[in-house]
Amino acid sequence: MIGYASLCEKQSQYIKRSLSCWLNVAEGGKRAGKNVMNIMAWAASLENHPNKLHLAAGVSISAVKLNILDSDGLGLTHIFKGRCREGQYKDRDALFIKTRTGEKIVLIAGGADNGSEAKIKGQTYGSVYITEANECCEAFIKECFARTLSSKDRKIFMDLNPKGPQHWFYVDLLNFYDKSFAEGLITGYNYGHFTVLDNLSMSDQQLRDLLLSYDKKSFWFVVDILGLRTAPEGVIYDMWSATENTYDAPPAEGWKSVCTHYVGIDYGTSNATAFLDTWDDGTTYWIDREYYYDGRKERKQKTDEQYADDLDAFLDGNRDAIIVVDPSAASFITVLRNRGYMIKEADNAVRDGLRVVSTLMNKRLIRVRADACPNLIREISGYVWDEKARMRGEEQPVKVDDHACDALRYVIKTTASRWRISA
Repeated sequence: MIGYASLCEKQSQYIKRSLSCWLNVAEGGKRAGKNVMNIMAWAASLENHPNKLHLAAGVSISAVKLNILDSDGLGLTHIFKGRCREGQYKDRDALFIKTRTGEKIVLIAGGADNGSEAKIKGQTYGSVYITEANECCEAFIKECFARTLSSKDRKIFMDLNPKGPQHWFYVDLLNFYDKSFAEGLITGYNYGHFTVLDNLSMSDQQLRDLLLSYDKKSFWFVVDILGLRTAPEGVIYDMWSATENTYDAPPAEGWKSVCTHYVGIDYGTSNATAFLDTWDDGTTYWIDREYYYDGRKERKQKTDEQYADDLDAFLDGNRDAIIVVDPSAASFITVLRNRGYMIKEADNAVRDGLRVVSTLMNKRLIRVRADACPNLIREISGYVWDEKARMRGEEQPVKVDDHACDALRYVIKTTASRWRISA
C-alpha cells in the first residue's frame, strides 16, 4: 500500500476531470506533484482500458523509468506491485501489467531528438503519458498524438515545467487547445496549473527551506516556484557586485587551514581551459586565483599532459585539492588520476547550476579575488542569455567566452549543500 500524502482540492479535481478527458496537461513549478497526479490518473485508466498497448515517453528511456515507472516509490511499478514486470516487447523496453481487463503492455520511449518519432511509428497506442513533454522534440510529440487517434478510449497525459511563451510547445500546440476550449470549440481538454504550495507532502519546514533557496526577484523564482511561463533576458548574473562579491586581502590569518580546497576546471581542446583555485570555509566560497589558457589566441593547442603539467605548477605540486572537472573531459581525467589527483566529476546540470550560483552570489557567499581572477570577473560581466534561444522559449547562455564561468558553475553546483543554498 503506497502512503500517499493528501491531495489538495485542485489536484483532486484534475484527477477527476481526467476520467472523462482525453488530453490532460499538468503544468507548473517544481515539486508541485504534477508527475504523481498523472501517474495516479493514468494507472486508473490502464486498469480498465480496452486497448492492450500503451506508451510511456519522455526525453530519454532512463528519465521515463525514473519519473513514471519508479517516481520515488509512487510510480507504476509500485502501484501495480505484484502484478507487473519489466521486460522486452519486440526488442523494446516495456512494462507488463496484469489488470482486471487483461494484460497491458506499456512501451517505453525517449523523444528528445529529431528522428526519435520513428521508434513509435507503426502502432496504435490506447494511451500515452509523456513526462517533461516540452523537453521532447516537436515531431515526437506530434507522433504521440497521431498514434492514439484510433484508440478505443483515447488518453494523453503530459507533465511539464514552464518554458518561455515563444516555445514551440505553446505556439504550435497548447495555445490552440487553450483557445479552442475557452471558446467552446472542443471538449475533453483538462489543463491544470500547480505550484509547490499545492503539494501537501511538503512539510512547513521543507517549504520554508525551498523558498529561502531562491531570490524572489529572480527568473528562477518565477519559473520554479510560481510556475509561470517566462523567458530570461540580459545578463545572467545581474546580482553580481564588483565590491560585495570580490575581495582584495585574505579574510583572516591562516584562513585556508579551516577551508576545503577545490579546483574547478573547464577543459577545452580547441576552446580555452580555466582552473579556479577555490577555498570553501563552510559558508563562503573564496575564488583565490585562476589559470586561463586560450589555445586559439595563443595559436598553439596543448595536450592533456601539458595541461596536467600546468595544474602541477598552479598547485605547486600539492595534491590536497579536490579537482572538480567536467566529466566529458575523460582523457584529461585519466591523466590527472594517474598523477594522484583526487577527482570529483562535476554536476553539469546547466540550468540548476546557474540557479545555485546566482543564489549564492546574491547572498554574497561567492567572493572572487579581484587582482587574481581577471578573466573570471570579465566573463561574469558579459555572461548573457542567448537571445535566439529566448525567442524559441528556451533557457540557454551564450556559449562564447564562458570557460571560467563554467568552471565556477562546476565547483559550486557540485559541492554546495542544500542547506547552504536555503540558509
